[in-house]
Amino acid sequence: MLESPQSNPPVRHPHYSRATLWLLATIAGVSVANIYFNQPLLGDFRASFPDDARLIGAVPASTQLGYALGMLVLAPLGDRFDRRLLILLQLAALGAALVAAASAPTLAVLIAASLAIGIVSTIAQQAVPFSAELAPAAERGHAVGTVMSGLLLGILLARTVSGFVAQYFGWRAVFGASVLATIALAVVVIARLPKSQPTSTLTYGKLLGSMWHLTVESRALREAAFTGGALFAAFSIFWSVLTLLLAGEPFHMGPQAAGLFGIVGAAGALAAPLAGKSADKRGPRAVISLCIGLVGLSFVVFAFSATSIAGLVIGVIVLDVGVQAAQISNQSRIYALKPEARSRVNTVYMVAYFIGGALGSGLASLAWQAMGWTGVCLAGLAATGLAGFSHWRGRGRR
Repeated sequence: MLESPQSNPPVRHPHYSRATLWLLATIAGVSVANIYFNQPLLGDFRASFPDDARLIGAVPASTQLGYALGMLVLAPLGDRFDRRLLILLQLAALGAALVAAASAPTLAVLIAASLAIGIVSTIAQQAVPFSAELAPAAERGHAVGTVMSGLLLGILLARTVSGFVAQYFGWRAVFGASVLATIALAVVVIARLPKSQPTSTLTYGKLLGSMWHLTVESRALREAAFTGGALFAAFSIFWSVLTLLLAGEPFHMGPQAAGLFGIVGAAGALAAPLAGKSADKRGPRAVISLCIGLVGLSFVVFAFSATSIAGLVIGVIVLDVGVQAAQISNQSRIYALKPEARSRVNTVYMVAYFIGGALGSGLASLAWQAMGWTGVCLAGLAATGLAGFSHWRGRGRR
């Protein structure tokens, strides 16, 4: 059973401010970037560990697996303990894992360190619900959007930064630089981040079990999670095969070109606070409806842009704005469902979100092999259609 909310929960934290929101955004961006740093480094890993070249792919895979595990076992603790303390403890663990990766003498050690990096990089999943806790209800969408903009920038720019550092200083310097960034961030957290107020007294086992009850009891949460997961599947369908498209006729571009498209996609991150404000004013459902339309439109643009860089750039901007604005609106919506269980609600939503992304990546590969770029665009439209159907079925709910 779920516990009842504590009496007189705080509506607005006395330390709520723009500076605090941007600190949380920085925490989210710096931490989540660590799960994407290794993706441009696979060639360097292969050169450093030639005897284990066939296992290089386990490095990014273990990081993603670790992030999924971290969301399940660490993120719900934000309802039980002070999030500031949890963030500091995870930053300390992240620093240690990064040191292990930077100094890894073998690929096995690097894989183990990458798993640990993924687990503790879920700091971002403390920062986002923390912003919802601090903000008054009328500003919750804007607060979540501000913090999510930092998280999204971390995701989109991590590969670009990693590739640049590795090119001039080697792959170990990428992890070393992240150690320094983590230490600096911990110092700022100690000095500037306020404490949070726990909202649950459940034991750890019951805390994890309560997520199942939340999922079963809340149709709105299930709908938001399915809609978000389907949109992230569409997002992953495009990004999973962009490198393959750019490598062929008429582009003949390398993987670095796909990384530069991440900078273009940063438009979605910059639009996140605006999406949050719109959700506050017009209601999240109206914004989500518009966003689903934008994602569908992006795949129509992509379908006519198989040989056009300009078309791909326009499509990327439309896709990222649509997906990220829908993400903000969905999270603003679910945080209002169970204020005393925001970390657990966020965990349910984000697990579904990443499952959608993983399924999208797999579907993209099949679509590319079967029908090429046309198949990829059709798959993206199909995923968007599922999101629209889920959203339509949930009409009339919050």
